[in-house]
Amino acid sequence: MAAEVPGDWCACPTNSAQDCGKSPGKDTPGTRVLGEMDKPLISRHRVDSDGSLAEPPSGAPKVGILGSGDFARSLATRLVGSGFSVVVGSRNPKRTAGLFPSSTQVTFQEEAVRSPGVIFVAVFREHYSSLCGLSDQLAGKILVDVSNPTEQEHLQHRESNAEYLASLFPTCTVVKAFNVISAWTLQAGPRDGNRQVPICSDQPEAKRIISEMVHAMGFMPLDMGSLASAREVEAMPLCLLPAWKVPALLALGLFVCFFAYNFIRDVLQPYVQEGKNKFYKLPVSVVNTTLPCVAYVLLSLVYLPGVLAAALQLQRGTKYRRFPDWLDHWLQHRKQIGLLSFFCATLHALYSFCLPLRRSHRYDLVNLAVKQVLTNKSHIWVEEEVWRMEIYLSLGVLALGTLSLLAVTSLPSIANSLNWREFSFVQSTLGFVALVLSTLHTLTYGWTRAFEESRYKFYLPPTFTLTLLVPCVVILAKGLFLLRCFRLRLAKIRRGWEKDSAVKFMLPNDSILTEKTSHV
Repeated sequence: MAAEVPGDWCACPTNSAQDCGKSPGKDTPGTRVLGEMDKPLISRHRVDSDGSLAEPPSGAPKVGILGSGDFARSLATRLVGSGFSVVVGSRNPKRTAGLFPSSTQVTFQEEAVRSPGVIFVAVFREHYSSLCGLSDQLAGKILVDVSNPTEQEHLQHRESNAEYLASLFPTCTVVKAFNVISAWTLQAGPRDGNRQVPICSDQPEAKRIISEMVHAMGFMPLDMGSLASAREVEAMPLCLLPAWKVPALLALGLFVCFFAYNFIRDVLQPYVQEGKNKFYKLPVSVVNTTLPCVAYVLLSLVYLPGVLAAALQLQRGTKYRRFPDWLDHWLQHRKQIGLLSFFCATLHALYSFCLPLRRSHRYDLVNLAVKQVLTNKSHIWVEEEVWRMEIYLSLGVLALGTLSLLAVTSLPSIANSLNWREFSFVQSTLGFVALVLSTLHTLTYGWTRAFEESRYKFYLPPTFTLTLLVPCVVILAKGLFLLRCFRLRLAKIRRGWEKDSAVKFMLPNDSILTEKTSHV
């Protein structure tokens, strides 16, 4: 697994992709009656009681905002709290003035753009043309475009919103910024959301000014280059977990395959050959048998690409040749695959706790007790089965606990507090320990069942035997690479040695340290 998990988890009514849309609703003819969405996300009482939102100090830099929607309100709140003097331009300032901090000046658009040197444009793209009447007052000023297109608009228009705004106001300097920050993050502060603010513009001086504003507001500016990059920046909020699509499809495919396999063995075979109706097992029992299979295979797929990469480096005798594209993408998706493995393992643990609560389980216990009475068996105790279950459960708990450490250290806040050696130890060494514990857990579960003829239903082997294939290959390969002949050669390759190079290369005396600090 590699280090990570996104997100603004709060149920905010709007995000940056839609916030701009609330602004023109206030400032264009034919607007709707004031409703729930017109109420500020932060109450007026809270705004006025916050000392940081009081009257700005004299000489505070003045910033203008065109628009009065949710995003404009949140932006004004954050700017005032950061020490800026804010002027908001609205078509109906009397109606919207009460929605902003008391220190904010809400006036008509013509007056709002007169004195500030930086103007935030918080309106929809289709309303940009309505601002053309302000072109004389806006000449020479910096326009910050915070809008986002919808997916359909992004595909429909060949130029970005920022580039379109720049074409309408050629005498202004347009900067694309703050479009990936939600209204909630602006109000709650960067501690509760994403800190990075991508910025792009054709004028370096304008980017410097906006970057300083971003720093003053508590965020981190990220220079994305010229305004031609605005289309890429505007596409960021439209992406829905792009790094998770392939791992999620992989996990879903494994789940479907193992579920179908377990259904054939545990439900269909008894029904066809013995006439027993065991379809009640589908919601819990079959799912609980499938989840550990998926988790176990996914965990092995986290470490298999590292093994393949090491084998390629050994075969090529160099680290300076690119891996195949499929392997490169696989290496980049290890974190997501590992987190999905942890998710499935956690669900397996929860399902296992629910097994004794099922009504079918209670009936089985009653039937077993009745059978014991009828056969005059007063004591049932199989020593081997008792020990097997104790060891099996203990190894499962240890494996899940180790996986939990891997999942926690994948969080950016935790990963950033670790140095490279600590992070590598957790993700590589403890990850391999988790794989070994999971393998022992699986072997203890299977015990001698792989050699019992009755376990082969429809001539299909037990499910656990299939799951052992990939993990055992990974463990054996890892053990092979620990041999001195392979270990030293890998260490030399990862420190720059090449097989066909004429340069002599000597490893440091502490080859063990070399191995610990060199990784694929």
